[in-house]
Amino acid sequence: MSQLRVFNTSIFLFVIFLIQETIVSRINFPINGFSLYIAALMVVLSLEDRTGSMVFGFIGGVIMDLSIAADTPFGQWALVMTVMGYLFSINKESIGDFTETPVVFVGFISIASGLSLIFFAIVGTLLGEEMGGIFRNLRLIFVNSLWTFLIIPLFLPFIVKMRRIMLTSREK
Repeated sequence: MSQLRVFNTSIFLFVIFLIQETIVSRINFPINGFSLYIAALMVVLSLEDRTGSMVFGFIGGVIMDLSIAADTPFGQWALVMTVMGYLFSINKESIGDFTETPVVFVGFISIASGLSLIFFAIVGTLLGEEMGGIFRNLRLIFVNSLWTFLIIPLFLPFIVKMRRIMLTSREK
């Protein structure tokens, strides 16, 4: 993995993060919200190789820690997304089966985003953060996964195309 690809992908993730913070977070979704950034990061992690998924998991988590709305210890999102990148990297062979069929891939991304939110709540609880009630959190995670399943097909072709553009000629 080249340094140029790491830089380009980091810039791409940061732009998606800015879109999330300035536009998507201002939309009032019924029941609760949707995180375009988490869904886009899960798409990037699922398409990367073993090393790339861990590196971009960490970089994506650090970018999420920069959020003004995040009232959590700095590094919590980085830990969660690095672990998600690790899970993607050790299961790379079976993830490849999911990326072949678009509907299954969208379902996989929505489940992965829900799993990252569950892991975030667990880590937050272990760190002594007040995470709210368990039923409220489960409802938020379920609704976020549902919105991810419904909305990410609109952005999936763009994210995949941008990832292909960011590959260097040697990696293509």
